[in-house]
Amino acid sequence: METTLSSVLGSASAWFAPGGHVASAAGAAAAGVGQATGHLNLPSLLALAAALGWASGLRLYAVVFLTGLAGALGWIALPPGLALLQHPAMLAASGFMLFVEFFADKIPGVDSLWDIVHSVIRIPAGAALAAGVFGADGGTMTAVAALLGGTLAATSQAAKTTSRAAINASPEPFSNVAASLTEDGLVVGALWLSTHHPLLFGVVLLVMVLLMWGMTWLLVKFLKAIFRRVSGFLSGVAKVA
Repeated sequence: METTLSSVLGSASAWFAPGGHVASAAGAAAAGVGQATGHLNLPSLLALAAALGWASGLRLYAVVFLTGLAGALGWIALPPGLALLQHPAMLAASGFMLFVEFFADKIPGVDSLWDIVHSVIRIPAGAALAAGVFGADGGTMTAVAALLGGTLAATSQAAKTTSRAAINASPEPFSNVAASLTEDGLVVGALWLSTHHPLLFGVVLLVMVLLMWGMTWLLVKFLKAIFRRVSGFLSGVAKVA
């Protein structure tokens, strides 16, 4: 009996001792968890939050659909706060709206009307998507991400709206199509770069934001000048009549 008990205790100690089977299994599990969450470090999460916010100001439905599709296909591991985006119902809804927006955004006049209607949707949606990267627990980083996403969405939304208004001053439709396709490419590029090269994305995003601020300021001055000229012309016509 003593020999049998000693054998059992010896086997158990071999299993639980450092380097034993249980310790090896625990180490392998810990390594697996580390590999699974290694890409979700703080710079990567911030880059994803910034990309979702900024791109939402340009193409909200494309952001929702592409992010959800990437998660559903296993291309990226979405944070729990964004898991809803890969639900089949959400993919169907966002895919349909993406289809509608893709064509509406390329028709002169319709694109500006679409932007005005969605100006009240894109900014809070960009803030919500960015906050979803860190979850909805009301933590500090969630609040920071929401503020970051909303601000970036407002920046890109303002640049998009003013540029489209300026482009629509021209009667030809080709500039609208070119601008819309450029925005499509920027959204796809931003999402890809943020998930593969987050630090590089941060540099590119800073440059893009500065350019958008400058472009928006110039376009606002341009549109004000056009408005004054049109108002002056209409006033002159009214006086003559």
